[in-house]
Amino acid sequence: MRSAILVLSALLIAALGYVAAIWFGAFGEPQAPGALADAPRPAAVVAQHERAQREGAGAVGQEPRGRQILFGDLHVHTTYSIDAFLHSLPLMQGEGAHPPADACDFARFCSALDFFSLNDHAESLTSALWSETKAAVRQCNAVAGHAADPDLVAFSGWEWTQMGTRPEIHYGHKNVIFRETAEDRLPTRPISAAGVAFDAMRAGGARGGVLAMSLIDFGNRKQYFDFGAQRRALAGMPVCPGDVPVRELPPDCAEAAATPRELFAKLADWGFDALVIPHGNAWGNTTPPGVTWDKQLAEGNHDPSRQTLVEVYSGHGNSEEYRPWRHVANDVEGRPSCPAPRDGFVPGCWRAGEIIHQRCTAEGQAEAECELRAETARAHYLAAGRAERFSVPGQTAEDWLEAGQCVDCFQPAFDYRPGGSTQYALAARAGKAGFRFGMIASSDTHYARPASGYKEFTPDGMTDAWGVGAARARERFGPDRGQPAAASRPMDPAKLLLLPGGDVERSASFYYTGGLVAVHASGRSRDAVWEGLLRKEVYGTSGPRILLWFDLLNAPGSQAPVPMGGEVRMAEVPRFRVRAVGSFRQRPGCPEHAERGLGAERLVLLCKNECYHPSDERHPITRIEVVRIRPRVEVGEDVASLIEDPWRVHDCPAGAPGCVFEFEDPDHPGAGRDTLYYARALQEPTPHVNGDGLRCERDAAGACVRVRPCRAGTGDDCLGPDQARAWSSPIFVDSAGRRSP
Repeated sequence: MRSAILVLSALLIAALGYVAAIWFGAFGEPQAPGALADAPRPAAVVAQHERAQREGAGAVGQEPRGRQILFGDLHVHTTYSIDAFLHSLPLMQGEGAHPPADACDFARFCSALDFFSLNDHAESLTSALWSETKAAVRQCNAVAGHAADPDLVAFSGWEWTQMGTRPEIHYGHKNVIFRETAEDRLPTRPISAAGVAFDAMRAGGARGGVLAMSLIDFGNRKQYFDFGAQRRALAGMPVCPGDVPVRELPPDCAEAAATPRELFAKLADWGFDALVIPHGNAWGNTTPPGVTWDKQLAEGNHDPSRQTLVEVYSGHGNSEEYRPWRHVANDVEGRPSCPAPRDGFVPGCWRAGEIIHQRCTAEGQAEAECELRAETARAHYLAAGRAERFSVPGQTAEDWLEAGQCVDCFQPAFDYRPGGSTQYALAARAGKAGFRFGMIASSDTHYARPASGYKEFTPDGMTDAWGVGAARARERFGPDRGQPAAASRPMDPAKLLLLPGGDVERSASFYYTGGLVAVHASGRSRDAVWEGLLRKEVYGTSGPRILLWFDLLNAPGSQAPVPMGGEVRMAEVPRFRVRAVGSFRQRPGCPEHAERGLGAERLVLLCKNECYHPSDERHPITRIEVVRIRPRVEVGEDVASLIEDPWRVHDCPAGAPGCVFEFEDPDHPGAGRDTLYYARALQEPTPHVNGDGLRCERDAAGACVRVRPCRAGTGDDCLGPDQARAWSSPIFVDSAGRRSP
């Protein structure tokens, strides 16, 4: 008996010691940057892509003009981002770590890009990880061949991930990208966004979560230990002192800027060539309702020399389109209230009331009582912040139907915020200040898979959708859903995790394979790409490599057309031309050079055995649409009256190799106000991951009565028909009768 007690005591002490060791971080190590493939794409492959592009241009009569179109992705996360690392864990149905080397190899061999950037969350980057990021970019470029004609250009950068809990303190996310890669031409530290994301990514060192996950999934414990090590390293970094010039700060502190104005000031202190690209301003999962771009035009929160581009679309959804409806209204005393449905839009707060009303009626309660409970449910929903859905006990993704979604937008972001849309930004103006953005698209991948939209075959790893198992795992650590009840409950938004379980599960239907930025460049070099970005001679696509040109044909004093991104002042009737050529249909599998470059095993793990593999046949362009926007003259003008979408529509002839559309605006000379125009080119309908959103079943009147959300991680490919598209940057035509800002 004594021996047994001693053995049990020893085992207990060992177990307690093991748990203590996990708690205090004895196990785990930082991620490694990974090993790169050691050769570029064959020069013949790159040359063939260029020849195919010239042939496409020739088919619509487009002269080269010393330009070629290069395709890239300026929004790429690796598992150096803490949310991506969490996403990679086995309990989250993850694939394991995807470090910077994976992004380079994927861009080179899987998606066959011309350029990309690394943009891990600054709030996730320790000094060591930022140093490794810069080194990984240099290594990626070193493989690319001659600097004047590389197969791939890699840029360094980070994401400034600002999130406010109220509209007045929310500025949104911005990618910061640097032109050069030498150590002395890059900041010593990334600049984080002070606030919710900064605190959440650094909080607590994840000891309890790591301990629980490692015990639940003991066989994969090392991955959880490594995750804990990264969280502890973040939590252990001291915050940099304020009001100290950036070059005088310690190298290993966490630097933060609370507002865009502070971010721009710090970048100006460094003095390096940089672009700041806003994104996600219409995403409801990171943006509070009621947000607009207006405050970013005040108090130095816009830098027109650096913030020249905007991300109109990504794998997290479309942010292009403005709508006049809102998720929340204010009564006469400024208190939030729930607006009634309109224009096909049902606010989430309204649906919360409907759910409770239906349950109340099913219990046999009086109508007056059920109406009272519905009103209370709407109030609880509005007061709960991002914990809103949990105010309805026992709610499921199916309960909400299409509530909160833009049902007539192309591949919209989840819980769409129209005041954060790109169209709103282009129409907004405060005094003399306004946004003159060029428009790009990206992936926002958190799997180190730049531009994964070349094929539509699975949401798993080719989108950022959390698998249903991962959503349920997050739910364990989130607010308790409880059992369905016929009355709502108040929720404390302060107790909500960064991504709640209910939103994670439902938002899986609003993640897409991601977009591309296309640059009209004078060559393949880093400088040529950068100069094209600066000129705003760029466009975005929803994934396919559509060829697009948009020109002003009769600019005063110029014999040459003014391309997209250009700015002119004129009194004459402006004349424009759009030319578009569809993307290549894709062959299955991967080309031989990709397997030679990566090896068969890595080709499967990284590319999922599906690469950019063009055939000789192109998808037809079926329609060209033109949007006209007349930015505000007076600060209080309603932007809905200033946005004409579509203003012109051209149906393309069937069977043509491409599409050409010329038009003019006879209203411009007499309008007395500045105007901008941009074009959309739409391809034929094809299957897309989440192309049919929540897959609503509708009644005879067209109302959504049942949904079938995407269950990523279950083998469901979630395919639905949709039309891939490209968005040109605007051409800004100022009135000769007034001075523009």
